[in-house]
Amino acid sequence: MTSVTPVKRPGTAGPARRAYTIVVFVVLASLDNVAIGLVPPLYDPIGEALAVPEGAIAVVTGVTYLVTAVAAVAWAYAGDRFRRRPLLVVGTLVWAAGTFGSGYSTTFGMFLVAQVVGAVGLGAVGSVGFSVVSDLISPRRRGLVMSFFGLSQGVGTLAGTLVGGLLGAGDWQRPFRVVAVAGVVAALAYLVTYDIRRGENEPELAALYEQGGEYEGRISSGDLPKILARRTNMWLIMQGLTAQVTFGSLVWLPRLFQARAEEQGFETPTAVAVGATFATLFQLGGVLSIIGGLVGDRLQQRVPGGRALVAAVGILGGIPFFVVLFFVPMHIDLAPDAGSGAVAKAVLRSVITEPTVALSLVAALAGLALISANSPNWFALIADVNPPEHRGTVYSLGNLVNSVGRAAGNALVGAVFSGLARSLPPPLNYATGLALFQIFFVPTGIMYLKAAKTSPADTAAVRAQLADAQPTFDGSGRKLS
Repeated sequence: MTSVTPVKRPGTAGPARRAYTIVVFVVLASLDNVAIGLVPPLYDPIGEALAVPEGAIAVVTGVTYLVTAVAAVAWAYAGDRFRRRPLLVVGTLVWAAGTFGSGYSTTFGMFLVAQVVGAVGLGAVGSVGFSVVSDLISPRRRGLVMSFFGLSQGVGTLAGTLVGGLLGAGDWQRPFRVVAVAGVVAALAYLVTYDIRRGENEPELAALYEQGGEYEGRISSGDLPKILARRTNMWLIMQGLTAQVTFGSLVWLPRLFQARAEEQGFETPTAVAVGATFATLFQLGGVLSIIGGLVGDRLQQRVPGGRALVAAVGILGGIPFFVVLFFVPMHIDLAPDAGSGAVAKAVLRSVITEPTVALSLVAALAGLALISANSPNWFALIADVNPPEHRGTVYSLGNLVNSVGRAAGNALVGAVFSGLARSLPPPLNYATGLALFQIFFVPTGIMYLKAAKTSPADTAAVRAQLADAQPTFDGSGRKLS
């Protein structure tokens, strides 16, 4: 390797600006998922206001998943070639515009168009953002830090469910307007963040950056065969097809709890708030993805393929706990005309006073703690087995397959609910349908076991590629020929 004199590269940031960048990015990644989570708890009131069945609104959700995933591939490819900060700002403004338009829709057609516009912008935040986050951390802490990245998205989705159900219980358009304004504020805050250099925390590139060099790897159209030739990539991409069928069905969880509230005699606005609150409370187990990421880091240092093993055990182990959650009956003591605040208090109180609610919470926390190990280890594996210039694109390809599975699960489970309703009244039809869709987690676990066998060789190949990178600047900062 050419010997060069160390030189401070333009754009180097101090600790304060890096910390600011991380905080703004986490908020941005969370906020776009708030927008994604707004619609499911409002299927019933949106459908009623726009004069369409709630199943039609569920189809819109499925369409937006697909549009987001397709758009993410283009955004990710651009992010793997060009500067990523401007792409994130533009993408955020686009989804904010679509969300704002959703809050002023008066017809089904207007709502559909606004949601699709927002979905195009949402594709940028996840795919380009993943590329940025992967450059912020070293491989040894990849699972742990990626758990925070995934958690920010999960918290955003939960917040969207809660904001949609509570803020939109009396006016379904209001939460869309509020979140859109927050998106614009986040985009403006991102304008002054630090532009993370590609691959700057890879151990094999440390000497390169210390010598004033710059990693110049960039994706090209001819790289797609190389990406697909990595066997681990294929397992990581394809597992999402089956996993997301199940995850897609889980967006109906608020509807299950709403049906249970309606079975107790509550009117629709109160039942919607109850459903959203219970769904949010029961999904708090996702916070334990931090443990899954940490365990993946530790096991990876001891056992080749350890991250994939942790993900496989988590996915398969969570199934029985979810089945219990779906079928345990619940009762809530609440006045028929209670407001959103009273609903939240009653739900929290019922965890202590109602044994069935406590059992449901334990099952939900255990199930989510297990399946949440999937997310940080999936993120970390993509970064492990791909060079920096491929990571955003591989993530987006995986997310595209994820979205196909999620859209299929979201759409199919609605049809299954309707079919089951012919012989099973609500909420039993919702519980049975959700339980049936857990079967799709089984092939997902098997594919992670396959990835555990192929990932060690693919990771070693990437490390060797990065170690061969050459300085591109001389000691005075001039580019080498």
